[in-house]
Amino acid sequence: MAKITFITQENETIVAEGDSGSVMELAVENDVDGIDGNCGGVCSCATCHVHVAPEYFEKTGEIEEFEKDMLELNDNVTEHSRLSCQIEISEELDGMELRVAT
Repeated sequence: MAKITFITQENETIVAEGDSGSVMELAVENDVDGIDGNCGGVCSCATCHVHVAPEYFEKTGEIEEFEKDMLELNDNVTEHSRLSCQIEISEELDGMELRVAT
């Protein structure tokens, strides 16, 4: 089980717990404002863009080329940007903080 904290654009904090699936699915299930997941998690829309807390970034896994390509289309990309549909929930992510990107 992983407890993940989402911080929305309005600085609302939502803490959600999950043990499987993607971080995007967890966000959608918990009505996190700003994470839409329009493509259903197939990495083709970037509507689930988040900024990962630096201390957790490496724990989110390797970024595949298709995710890098989608992030390049976004103006608000940082060195800690990820598409939450590409981050699988694991116990290693327990305590992770994510800021919803614009």
